Amino acid sequence: MNAPRVVVTGVGAVTPAGNTAVETWESMLAGRSGVGPITLFDAEPFPVRIQAEVREFAIDARVDAKQRRHMNRGVRFAMNAVLEALDDSGLAITDENAEAVGVVFGAGGGGFEEISRGERMLAERGPRRVSPFLVANFIVDAASGHVSIHTGARGPNVAVVSACATGAAAIGAGAHAIQRGEADAVIAGSCESVLVPVFHATWCSMRALASDNEHPERAVKPFDLNRDGFAAGEGAGALILEREDAARARGARIYCEVLGSGTSNDAYDMIALDETGRGLRRSIAGALREAGIKASEVDYINPHGSGTRMNDRVETLVVKEMMGPAARAVSMSSVKPVTGHCMAAAGSIEAIACILAIRDQTAPPTINYETPDPECDLDYVPNEARRRRVRTAMSTSVGLGGHNAAVIFREFDGP
Repeated sequence: MNAPRVVVTGVGAVTPAGNTAVETWESMLAGRSGVGPITLFDAEPFPVRIQAEVREFAIDARVDAKQRRHMNRGVRFAMNAVLEALDDSGLAITDENAEAVGVVFGAGGGGFEEISRGERMLAERGPRRVSPFLVANFIVDAASGHVSIHTGARGPNVAVVSACATGAAAIGAGAHAIQRGEADAVIAGSCESVLVPVFHATWCSMRALASDNEHPERAVKPFDLNRDGFAAGEGAGALILEREDAARARGARIYCEVLGSGTSNDAYDMIALDETGRGLRRSIAGALREAGIKASEVDYINPHGSGTRMNDRVETLVVKEMMGPAARAVSMSSVKPVTGHCMAAAGSIEAIACILAIRDQTAPPTINYETPDPECDLDYVPNEARRRRVRTAMSTSVGLGGHNAAVIFREFDGP
């Protein structure tokens, strides 16, 4: 028996470029960068003093005040993204369907401010003053747990952890749960908030960050010859995935179909990317195989596109090797100069960019692209959004630990 088709019926996001998916997409198309001076802590001692922060954020009033007190910053982002996605989809979770609605929501980490606060409390006032809720604030499945508690979704619940490939991996896992018959609908996505001094110091020590403190909005330059790194970011992205016949039966608006996904590992290094690109190639090959299409059928790619020297070169190499001459026809753009690198949240946010590119038949731009790199010689949609035919779009992600993930979306054309 054929596996059921899986469609996207709702999207939601919180990013440094906008506190909703609508605002974020508008910023992506307009090239409005969310990268700016650090305000969450004193950045004066650091060589890099810019990052991509979520600003003017307020958690949705529908979230119970008692529950929100036990949410870390990333989980709060997740809740808003999920509620926006549910509103967008029109999916109501009731006692009748709750056991058929699953949650696959990932993170790379979380609750680091709460951990630091707990450590200070332990040192200064003793073990009896450490909050009993601390553990619930830093466990990686905090978002998936809170989402289920608030929405009442009682189906399968999984927290995916694949570093910066988490979002794409979570979407693939959510689609697979529906195809296996474990759920009729899945709330899928990821969140992250690790903009704390110790992590910023780590990125600085790795020399992974874009360093133009004077012009933060122009600092991140994926695929440009003069690129020198990413801007650390935070946020959340959420998708409502549904079995196609169930979505149609309730009259849902369908954005597109989840056609295939793939994951792999470089098995090479915890930090460095395998320069051959073979791990990323395997994840893309797996997604194409599941989708039942050729690489040449992909119209738009939203790559990891972090703006680091090696990442952009390797991704370009992989696309050229896999697509052959068709690589010259694909549009390929990074939104990280706009959103920053939102770590575990990046894959779900960038999947939303693919979905909306299909809806609007528009490829968002890679802003700050000025000087071509001979090793990065594809069409990166430089600086301005472009109207074009986008029937099939692919999002790719890579992460620390060698994780790779790819997910492919296609325009929904009915039965």
